[in-house]
Amino acid sequence: MPEEVLFKSESGQSRGEIAALLRRVADNLENGDAITLKSGSESVTLDPPARPTFEVKAEREGPANGPGELSIEFELEWDEDGSDGGGGNGPLEIE
Repeated sequence: MPEEVLFKSESGQSRGEIAALLRRVADNLENGDAITLKSGSESVTLDPPARPTFEVKAEREGPANGPGELSIEFELEWDEDGSDGGGGNGPLEIE
């Protein structure tokens, strides 16, 4: 299935700034509100259903024998027709 990027933002930020953004997303999810992403003149508003699929990935990119780049990716997925996300492989814990 082809992918269309509706919005993208990438910038260096402090841990505190990132936490505040994630907290805002968490608050909107908890309250059942839509999530609006804005950067400069670009913006998109998405309204996740009550039970989207939540995907978390930890990755390392780079050469096998040298330093690479580490990342943690958080993704919410759902069908555009409004149905809730699919299955999964068990409950997630974050410590």
